[in-house]
Amino acid sequence: MAAHLVRRCCWRHFGAFISPASAVPASVLVPAGKLAVARALPPAPLASFHTSSPSSWADGFSVKELAEDSRSQEYKVIGELIETATSPQELLQLAELHPLTSNQASLIITQLSRLAAEKKLETESIVLDKRFQQLVSIMDSQISQVWNNTLVSLLKSLYYLGMDRNSTEMQSVEQEVLWRLRRFTFKHLAFLAEFLVVRQGKESQLLNEIIKKLELRWTELESTRTVVMLMSRVGHISPALMDRLEDKALELAEQFNPDDVRKITLALAYQNRRCVPLLRAMSYHLIQKHSELSLNVLMDLIFAYGKLNFHQPQVFQKIATDLQPHIPTMTPVEVTRCIRSFALLKWLSLPLFEAIAQYTLDNAKQLSVTHLCGIILSFARLNFQPSGSEDFFSMVHEELQSQLHSLDPHLLTDLVWSLCVLQQAKAPYLQQVLAPDFHTQIRGDQSLKAQNLQLKLIHINAAAKLESPGYRGPFLPPEMLSVAEPAGEKVTLLQSSLREALVGVLGSQDNGRFDARTIYGWQIDAEMVVNSENKPLPVKNFAAPHLLCPEGTKPLPSGARRIAFLRWEFPNFSNRSKDLLGRFVMARRHIQAAGFLVVDVPHYEFLDLKAERQRTAYLKDKLSKALAQEMAS
Repeated sequence: MAAHLVRRCCWRHFGAFISPASAVPASVLVPAGKLAVARALPPAPLASFHTSSPSSWADGFSVKELAEDSRSQEYKVIGELIETATSPQELLQLAELHPLTSNQASLIITQLSRLAAEKKLETESIVLDKRFQQLVSIMDSQISQVWNNTLVSLLKSLYYLGMDRNSTEMQSVEQEVLWRLRRFTFKHLAFLAEFLVVRQGKESQLLNEIIKKLELRWTELESTRTVVMLMSRVGHISPALMDRLEDKALELAEQFNPDDVRKITLALAYQNRRCVPLLRAMSYHLIQKHSELSLNVLMDLIFAYGKLNFHQPQVFQKIATDLQPHIPTMTPVEVTRCIRSFALLKWLSLPLFEAIAQYTLDNAKQLSVTHLCGIILSFARLNFQPSGSEDFFSMVHEELQSQLHSLDPHLLTDLVWSLCVLQQAKAPYLQQVLAPDFHTQIRGDQSLKAQNLQLKLIHINAAAKLESPGYRGPFLPPEMLSVAEPAGEKVTLLQSSLREALVGVLGSQDNGRFDARTIYGWQIDAEMVVNSENKPLPVKNFAAPHLLCPEGTKPLPSGARRIAFLRWEFPNFSNRSKDLLGRFVMARRHIQAAGFLVVDVPHYEFLDLKAERQRTAYLKDKLSKALAQEMAS
């Protein structure tokens, strides 16, 4: 056996030694006008020997073994020719010069697709070439002998080259892929799924079968790259697969880089999947391991967190801090997207918002009206007033007043409402939205969007009456001052507890009015009237011009005051803050301006008191302090 191996090694080395240098083929393509020399395969080892070669060199070799060696060498050289080809013509000529197997034909088709993509070549001429048709025919004749890796790439290549999906050859390849799904690796399946989602969509039978296999074999997932790809590109097709991918992503969370986290959070946001354990794990590792994040990562993260309403203060603070140096170089679209995301999350970072206000001043001419409106809406949501408020709003008025007539009605209403929140709405803004021809278009519309628009118009009308002494009209007609009550609104713990505790403050049910809806668009949780000695009076006996349906007719006695109890729930505040959002700051202002003494009942104080007597004592104390403060002022 040893002698046999030595003779075989000598044979191969000697054959390689005497083979001519032409074993490395010349280029198939020859410039026009020159003699074309066909590029042939190197001769088989046997051809390198004279017929009088000593027979002892070939001892122990059968004809079959020598033929296999020859085929192996030939296959290897064709593979090298395919890999080193630099043009489609070189590849297509291989079909003319050499007999090819179906796998080799498939490799050539794949390489043709790659070259066409790299060089941005026209694929139609390739597909119509007779030599390409010959390659397809060879591939189709023995499709079952094409290797798995090659078959997966072949399907993608045929699609890229523009092969007719209904052709016999194309259907043959797809059917072969379908039959081999069990033999494919998980990586093959993931590659095919990613490709077919784009090419065929949800209705593809092949894609659905692949997704079923992915759902069954998800435990084979080990690559973070594959997890990220499947979640971002394939997960939306199958909720069951997405569930498993989320579990696997949670296992691999520590290994994700910032760009992986960005892609996964975006995938969750676009699919509205609020997977809190995964979001928390990725946020933790992001803070612990990655000190510097790129602008794209920062922007996409805050957008995704905003869309998912996922609150992670440490991440928000880091994003705000890291974004601030980028503000001067950002585009208007990026700035608007950034501030809207923070506003949606109710996160007010004063340095960041000041930087955005300065950016707006410095780039006023580059900002479109829509961008400027987006910034104003975000400031209003968080009740943010820039330090240079006078200069800022002078610029805003200069840019916007001439453009009001061109704005969409809903955007115009949101803009004027936001300026009311910030106490910057001038007469031209109010007149634009309170004019009869503006609000008549939503009369009778019962859609939720129209009701929200009407409610904002009522708030604007209240601001015009209560906070704009120089404004002379127009105002909304009385029939426009009521909106349908929200259906199915649940009673909160704070609401029910406040009502129970107020019984001890009022002394009698007649001395209070609960959940009073006003002509200003705001609801008063509890209302009472006290005389000059701070004793409760029957509230229903007195005229109530602030109500939609007044009950009494008597004027208030001299020295009497109206008291409004306003509860402030957790969502009414900025994130991790005791500052009310802009909407509720304006509500408080309007109720005060309507002649009420406001008693604030925030959730973080009232719900900490467990006994009803404690809550009653708390309300009495708050009422006494409010009355004393009012008298002192």
